[in-house]
Amino acid sequence: MTATQAPRRIALLYPGDRAMRDRADPAESRFAALFDALAAAGIAAEPAVWHEDFADEVAAQLARVQVVQVWCNPIEGGRRRDALDALLRRVAAAGVHVSAHPDTILALGTKDVLLATRDLPFGSDVHRIGSLAQLEAELPARLAAGPRVLKQHRGHSGIGVWRIERSGDERLRVRPAQRGSEEALMDWSALRQLLAAYFEPQHGGHLIDQAWQPRIADGMLRAYLVEDRVAGFGHQAVNALHPSEPLPGPRLYHGPDEPAFQSLRQRLEGGWIDQLREAAGLAADRLPLLWDCDFFFGEPASDGGERFVLCEINVSSVSPFPPSAIPPLVAAMRARLPG
Repeated sequence: MTATQAPRRIALLYPGDRAMRDRADPAESRFAALFDALAAAGIAAEPAVWHEDFADEVAAQLARVQVVQVWCNPIEGGRRRDALDALLRRVAAAGVHVSAHPDTILALGTKDVLLATRDLPFGSDVHRIGSLAQLEAELPARLAAGPRVLKQHRGHSGIGVWRIERSGDERLRVRPAQRGSEEALMDWSALRQLLAAYFEPQHGGHLIDQAWQPRIADGMLRAYLVEDRVAGFGHQAVNALHPSEPLPGPRLYHGPDEPAFQSLRQRLEGGWIDQLREAAGLAADRLPLLWDCDFFFGEPASDGGERFVLCEINVSSVSPFPPSAIPPLVAAMRARLPG
């Protein structure tokens, strides 16, 4: 770097309070290993602790960097990230590379992506429900064929996700995916009351209705991606909607070369990522630096081969992630720096 060149800097943005921002110690953050890897690669990286109460400070900080990698859930600490998204759009318009850009999150990181990709090889029986009237008109017939999973437009940690099936009488069995929730029996009136808020504009205005996947008891496979390449896997044998277990189990992490998961890796890198991106209307250079796709194990294909069914895509706050994702993430960040 010459005397006239500005330092090349990266910010890692994540939510916190005033004390966290004032301390801003990379070694104390959950991204300490990534900070260390960036430093070892000769890249200056700094924490950008975010809260609406000091948004102007964060804005000034991000104006001095070239890349910002963001971890912030759609709802964090009871607050939506609307103010953060507006800030990130301004920062990106000024030339900073923002990952994931709010527009990329809207393309990939909402449950609408299940509707956009339902006809692709990893798609499934998915419908959009835009009102309570539509729910009552359409859901009973689909429940007659088997359980369904209703998902709010945008959320995290199982919030706003339910498994619904008919019971032996006129009631419904409703199992929330959120940790610590319990299955309940309810009638249609109670279901309407439960779901009414999710049809309000501030909650997306609709629900996504996906067919229940019978092999959910075999677990869920998460593929971690850096841009368009697989960087690792996470396998969770018991997930939140497991039919017989009350609590989800741990996620076990593996590198991208794990033999058991090469079939999924080959499909993702061999065409699925491009198909997904095109279905979502996303340009190749707008893929996130770090993201992940959750897959159910689907019913075997006609040739007996393994089939995978997309459950959701996580873009807003991909953490934790396997150690194998750090080297390609550092390389991708470096490639986005000027010079």
